Amino acid sequence: MELSTHILLTYGYALLFGWVLVEQLGAPLPAAPVLLASGALSREGEMSFWGALAAGVVAALIADTAWFWIGRNYGHIVLRLLCRVSLEPSTCVRRTQLSYGRRGKVMLVFSKFVPGLATLAPPVAGQKGMSTRAFLAYDGAGSVLWVGAMLVGGRFCGALLNRNSGVLDWVGKFSGGLLAVGIVGFFAVRLVRRQMTLRSLRAARLEPVELKRQLDAGESVYIVDLRDPVEVDAGTLPGARVVSPLALAERQIEIPRDRDVVLFCDCPNDASAAQTALRLHKLGIERVRPLRGGVDEWKRLGYPLEAAASVALSEN
Repeated sequence: MELSTHILLTYGYALLFGWVLVEQLGAPLPAAPVLLASGALSREGEMSFWGALAAGVVAALIADTAWFWIGRNYGHIVLRLLCRVSLEPSTCVRRTQLSYGRRGKVMLVFSKFVPGLATLAPPVAGQKGMSTRAFLAYDGAGSVLWVGAMLVGGRFCGALLNRNSGVLDWVGKFSGGLLAVGIVGFFAVRLVRRQMTLRSLRAARLEPVELKRQLDAGESVYIVDLRDPVEVDAGTLPGARVVSPLALAERQIEIPRDRDVVLFCDCPNDASAAQTALRLHKLGIERVRPLRGGVDEWKRLGYPLEAAASVALSEN
């Protein structure tokens, strides 16, 4: 216990400030243990409760204001970047924006208590045009509530540490290993969920027969040909837009949300279509379905193709 307590007492408010700042900037390093330990030390008078509260709140406000400014100036680009490391990449943008739409500024007050929402809420507020004064007021209230709750919890934990000094000693010995396991687990869970999403997208593939029926019935379907333009010379599906996967993500504002978006390629197991569908899911476009068998299956069934030049999207 002496070693870990000595580190916190030596670097004290600077350590608390830096840890909260790094976490609120998006690093997977939870600040809760440091805040709880600071609260426990404040119970013994070895740290000031109000000093720790001020250090934590100022650090949170600095990080959140930076994200707010970035969100105001770069909008959806930064949200897409943040969702690449989210545990729920297929829904994080949409969920945060819907939460803001329902609760508005109040979302900033409780966002730090919701995993994944703490980092996303400030840039969403900036993207939605919240005034700087209102942001600082609501985010400041949320920061005080979050840091204060952690410190108060630590003060209550202080009694447990006094009765069982071996608890903090055990944490000090194994904290490095626990941190490494936590980081590895974070990325492992992200990878597993990504693979699960890819499998669900492949399972939701649209059959060529069903797409042909929709086209014959005059239904509005947004079809995207993901093949290289050179491979499209022989023709593409009726009404298809020819655009590369990366360009499609960049032009996501043009993609309708009120109808099915059908993606196809000529790669094994429709891999490119599934990967692109996953990318569009991250952007909040949910009605995406890869076409089973791609253009090869379409041609095998004898369905018609048409020239791509008249429907191709420019990628400039």
